[in-house]
Amino acid sequence: MSVHSFRELARTATHRIGESPQFERRWVVTLNNPDTTATLAVAAVGATHGSSHPEVAHAKLNEVAVNEQYEGNRYWMEVVAQYAIPAESERDIALLPWFRPAIWKFVTQGVAVPALFYYDGEGSDDEDREPLTNSAGDFFEGLLADEAQQKVTIQVNKQTFPSDIAAAVTNCVNDAAYLGFARDCVKVQGISGEQVSEDIAGQEVRYWKVTAELLARQTGWNLLLPDVGFNFIDNGVRKRAFVSGPDGDVASANPIALDGSGGKKTDGELPAILTRRVYRRITMSDWFGTPPT
Repeated sequence: MSVHSFRELARTATHRIGESPQFERRWVVTLNNPDTTATLAVAAVGATHGSSHPEVAHAKLNEVAVNEQYEGNRYWMEVVAQYAIPAESERDIALLPWFRPAIWKFVTQGVAVPALFYYDGEGSDDEDREPLTNSAGDFFEGLLADEAQQKVTIQVNKQTFPSDIAAAVTNCVNDAAYLGFARDCVKVQGISGEQVSEDIAGQEVRYWKVTAELLARQTGWNLLLPDVGFNFIDNGVRKRAFVSGPDGDVASANPIALDGSGGKKTDGELPAILTRRVYRRITMSDWFGTPPT
C-alpha cells in the first residue's frame, strides 16, 4: 500500500468581521492500491496538525478530513485541511500535552457574606468602618451583604493525576498577596481531572486534563466574630458578667461586649471584632504559578 501521486486543488478562504479567518486546502491523492490507508494519504500531502498555511504563516492546521473513493474512483482519495488562527490555548498544540502552558480563566461575581460592619459617614476606608449594631450595642443576627468574589480556574495537563497535590492544597489560603488580593483572601476550592487522549504524529497519547479552582474574596476567608460573651477576665480571673436589677446584681441574660483580650468593655462601648483563621496557609505561586501577561 502506497501513494502514487497527489495534486492540490484550488484553495479557499473566508473571513467574517469579528471572527477568525478560515482557510481550506484540498488534495486529490492517487493510490497504488485501493487499500492504502488514510494515514498514508494525509502524510503524503503533509497535512500535519499545527503546521502553518503556506500563505498565512500564523494560521495553523486544526482539522483534517479524508474522503475515500473520490468521484467514485477507488484509486482516488480526497484530503481536506482546515486552517485557522489558533486561540491562546491552542498555540502550543503540537507540543506534548503536559508541556503546554496552563490556561487561566477569571470570572467575577457577587456573593452574600455575613454583615458585621457599616461605613460611618461619607468615608470608604477601613478606619471608617464600624460594627453593625443597634444603638444599644447589640449585633443584628442573620443580616447579609454583597461583596465581590472572583473565581479563577487553572487548566493544565499532567501525565498522571496529582492526587497528593489535590489533597495537600484544597481548602488552603494564600500566605501572601496573590492575584491582587491580600493574604488569606484566596482559597483553593478544589482540584479535579479527567483522562483524555489525542493523536500526535500518528500516536495515541493519554494524559490528564487537570483543573484547579481558586476563589478570592475582598474580605478574605477568616472568620470575623464579635467579641461577646457571658464571662470576662479581670486581673487574670475568669468572672461571670452581672447586671444591676431591681433586686440587686444578677447574672446577665445577654452576652456583654469584650475588648478582644477578655476584658469587659464599659457600658455603651462596642465589642471588638475577633479575626480567626480556620484554613492552612500556603504559598500559592509555588503550586499554581502566576497567570500569563
